Amino acid sequence: MGPARGDQVQQAIFEKTEDPAKEGGVPLSDGDQSNGNVLSALFKPRSVAIVGMSGKSESLTARPLAFLQRSGFTGELYPVNPNYEELRGITCYPSLGAIVGPIDLVLSMVPAAGVADVVRQAGQAGAKAVIVFASGFAEVGPEGVALQSELAQAAREAGVRVLGPNCQGVINNSLGLIATFTGAADRELPPPSGVAYVGQSGAIGGSVLDLATEIGLGLTAWASTGNQADLTLVEVATALLDDDGIRVVLMYAEGITDGSSFVALAKKADALGKRLVILRSGRSSVGRRAAASHTGAMLGDDLPLVLTAQHYGVILVDDVDELLAVGAALASTKPMSGRRVGIITTSGGAGILAADHFELHGVEVPELASETQQDLQKFVPDFGATSNPVDVTAQILNMANWTDAFANVCATVAKDPSVDAVAVVLTMVTGKQGAMLADVLVRAAAGIDKPLLVTWLAGREQTLEGRELFREHSFPVFPSVGDLARTVAHIAPALGFTDVAPAVARVSTLPALFDACANGSAQSEELLGALGVASPHSVIVSNAEDAGRAAGEIGAPVAMKLHSSQLAHKSDVGGVRLGIEPSGATSVFVELMALADSNEIPDVEGVLIQEMIPAGVELIIGATSTGDGFPAMVTVGIGGITTEIYRDVISQIAPVSARSARSMLERLRGWPLLNGFRGSAKADVNAAVGAVVAVSELIATLSDRAVEFEINPLIVAAEGQGAYAVDLLISTAVS
Repeated sequence: MGPARGDQVQQAIFEKTEDPAKEGGVPLSDGDQSNGNVLSALFKPRSVAIVGMSGKSESLTARPLAFLQRSGFTGELYPVNPNYEELRGITCYPSLGAIVGPIDLVLSMVPAAGVADVVRQAGQAGAKAVIVFASGFAEVGPEGVALQSELAQAAREAGVRVLGPNCQGVINNSLGLIATFTGAADRELPPPSGVAYVGQSGAIGGSVLDLATEIGLGLTAWASTGNQADLTLVEVATALLDDDGIRVVLMYAEGITDGSSFVALAKKADALGKRLVILRSGRSSVGRRAAASHTGAMLGDDLPLVLTAQHYGVILVDDVDELLAVGAALASTKPMSGRRVGIITTSGGAGILAADHFELHGVEVPELASETQQDLQKFVPDFGATSNPVDVTAQILNMANWTDAFANVCATVAKDPSVDAVAVVLTMVTGKQGAMLADVLVRAAAGIDKPLLVTWLAGREQTLEGRELFREHSFPVFPSVGDLARTVAHIAPALGFTDVAPAVARVSTLPALFDACANGSAQSEELLGALGVASPHSVIVSNAEDAGRAAGEIGAPVAMKLHSSQLAHKSDVGGVRLGIEPSGATSVFVELMALADSNEIPDVEGVLIQEMIPAGVELIIGATSTGDGFPAMVTVGIGGITTEIYRDVISQIAPVSARSARSMLERLRGWPLLNGFRGSAKADVNAAVGAVVAVSELIATLSDRAVEFEINPLIVAAEGQGAYAVDLLISTAVS
């Protein structure tokens, strides 16, 4: 099982080099081999051994011990390096085996080739967790992949959990545990705020820590998971949620592929009333999968994650600044009960600009109640405005007791029942007045029961004293009205609702019928009928004579379509003919089969002859399951052959209730077409809702598989006349 404990093995490791790693990351929890106890060893260790620490003070490997001593960590510290008897005034041990006391956490600072041996020895010494800082593993190619595989196996055999490799360690700000070498920790950190961070990238993690410190946001815990040979991003985030001192967890994710664990994490945060804020990378169109359906082509790879996030209140952001802005706002403000904001500004123009941005981000700027406006007139100068935005103008600074006046304006706006948050937009209020106003706003925010957030449109040099006061109180100040509006939109309750309905019992019989349709042993009409979705009468014919006979039996003009399991979109090759009289069906059959030959379309089974449905509103209903643990999802939008051009679609986790399905339809840009646009007849919305619900129930029963199901078009007739699924696509090869 690995070498015995002893100086010989340690000496062999250290002879390779004293300078072990590149940048990496870390988090917190309480000690056996359960996940919680192991993560307690990471975040709340009683003792820390540092294997491979250098005697050179300027070396990266010397930093963790220096940080731990400076930060006041009260646990035992054990430097391990056979080349030294003492480091930084502490006894240095030749090996982990030479340490007499118990070891909770081991920091491995040795090069990649020696890491597996350190992990084995850590297990023999009774350690519960090892942080591996070294790079040179799976990120560098086949040799590194082999080393990482050896590391993971060593961890399993030794019974220890490993954070990393290629990570930068962990911080528990509450205990002075600074187990990292990032330069971002080489400064005094603000006091814990209840916000924690965990991310895959060490470099991004260092930036997050440094920028958080810059704005006065004290991260309670901080971690980087690196290559995740053992402990994963989601595992560490889950442990952070379990900590009573943490209310918000910020995450940087380069990829979340285990849907089940992410869904469990999101559910846990929601159940605990805590917030997850996630910054993702790798979402460009390069990452889109090739999809058979229109639905798949329109939706990005990460839509299941996005829908899961929306459903459970997880906030998704696009850059580091936004991640920290949202974290700071959640840490320092009260919860919002709605999406309405009252704006207070020292400039009418800035107020209008702010109102534009709030509306752009789906946050309402309501007119204040007449009683509120009357009260505001006591404090707002004559040339100001009291509606919303409230413009106090720069003249307020010339009033006697102007600080009291500004505080009263904040309190009065906050008391208005139509306001859920107060946004203060400052312009050139600088110097001593700026500092006084900062003090007013800090005290005002503490005295009201709604969030108060500030943006300051003035240079840092002229507002330094005021900004420093805000920072001392961990009070976020936004650099622009756009950033402010975006953050308020994030922390406000979500728009609409995303209730997921329990699947009804009847759908339990549908998977087998779905499979039968997919393999051709059943017709789509059977599956649609079982779903309760109407469809036109259809017949598949394999010769011209049968085509004429079938068209005559159906009667009136018919639609004729090439039929092949390998042809997802028949109109793309001209394989659809509409309005064919029975007398012309024979010749059209010949044309379509010739078209199939000329285009070398495989597996042509014949021609589908279908009853023509009267004109109506064309919708698309798509359903996708990726089979990777994320929930199945249903999509509805304006359909037909132009659906990918307009991309007017709404998606939601399946199954959905009738109420939610109707809400999806109402949120479409094309909703007026269904609702009687310009005097036209209203469409049968209830029938469309029923179809959406039925498809969502079907896909929910298939959520453990990778499949796509799409109706396009669903022709929605006039009110009371139903909706008809004209074309159906089934794919069982989603990738």
